[in-house]
Amino acid sequence: MAEIADVWKGALPEIKNSVTGVGVWTALNHAKPLSLNEGHLFIGVPMEMNQIAGHLRVAATKRLIEQIMGKHLGQQLTVRIIDGVTQEDLDRALRKEAEARRLQDQAMAKMRAEIDARSNWEGVYEQLSRRFASVTNKSLPQNRARFYEEAVELIAETRKSQEKWDELGERNFARCIERIAQYSDVPSTIVASHILQKAGEL
Repeated sequence: MAEIADVWKGALPEIKNSVTGVGVWTALNHAKPLSLNEGHLFIGVPMEMNQIAGHLRVAATKRLIEQIMGKHLGQQLTVRIIDGVTQEDLDRALRKEAEARRLQDQAMAKMRAEIDARSNWEGVYEQLSRRFASVTNKSLPQNRARFYEEAVELIAETRKSQEKWDELGERNFARCIERIAQYSDVPSTIVASHILQKAGEL
């Protein structure tokens, strides 16, 4: 840590000579390097001066600090400006970032699951249309019955392959049921009952 502080002290004049403005100079004078870990340099600004910390978060200034400190340290850096100059302040900022990443990952996983579920059911929906289009003499009830049995089997197998269900999945499932009901002239409740029986849910 002392080494980073020494490097910061040595690089600070060069950084200050490359920027203009009382605010950014004041922020630099009070900034303190807190940690260097895997290319991430955390620099703190006193809590009571958090209003001027924004000067260091400006993209051009931040990039300048990264370039000059990176040159002095001999590595590529990503600078993170935090509020506070103590280890406790750094720990709090790291916990906050970790929680933000967790929530972002959770949201992304949910979005991917929704896209996968939607894509899966949309594919089944289109497959029902293609199968019905290939049925000859659709007016004959026996031919519609054969289509019905195949369609119920397809939806039941798809239903069983789903690992979890949410509102979107249920709506897409219901959409496929309605499509079979429309093509087969069978009430959608009856279609649903047959599918759920085959899927082992009734």
